[in-house]
Amino acid sequence: MTLSRKCVPFTPFERELSKSRIAIVTAAGVHPRDEEPFNIADEMGDLTYRLIAPDVETSRLMVTHHHYDHADADRDVNVVFPLDALRDLEAEGFVGGLAAKHVGYMGYTMQLKAMYEGTAPQIANEIDRGGRADAVILTGG
Repeated sequence: MTLSRKCVPFTPFERELSKSRIAIVTAAGVHPRDEEPFNIADEMGDLTYRLIAPDVETSRLMVTHHHYDHADADRDVNVVFPLDALRDLEAEGFVGGLAAKHVGYMGYTMQLKAMYEGTAPQIANEIDRGGRADAVILTGG
C-alpha cells in the first residue's frame, strides 16, 4: 500500500471486539523503567521504540519525553498508556484479550522520512506479526 501525506488509509473494523486482541501503541515516550530511556538530548528526535509486555505492572513503566508536560502520566501512566483499563475491558469480556506486544516510542522527531519509511513500518510489523493484534489503540503524549 502506498501512503500519502494527504490521506490516512481507512480499514473498516469488522470483527467483534469481544473476540479481538488489542494492542497499545503510544507516541508518549512510555517504556519499562529497567530499559534504556529515549534519547531526549538528540535534537532530531529518537527513532527507536520499546516493546512492552502485556503482563507488565504499570508501576514498572515510565515516560521519557521532552516535548509535552507528562506530569500526569508520571503519576499514572494509564493517562497515555491505558493498559489497566484494557485489562479491565478484557476481564469484563468487552475485548477478547491483550496482544502479545505493545509499543512505546517518543513521537517527536525531525526525521519524518526515516520515521515514515523505517520506524513506523517496524512498529506495524511488531504489532501485526509478533503481537498478533486485531486492533490497536494509538495514543499521543
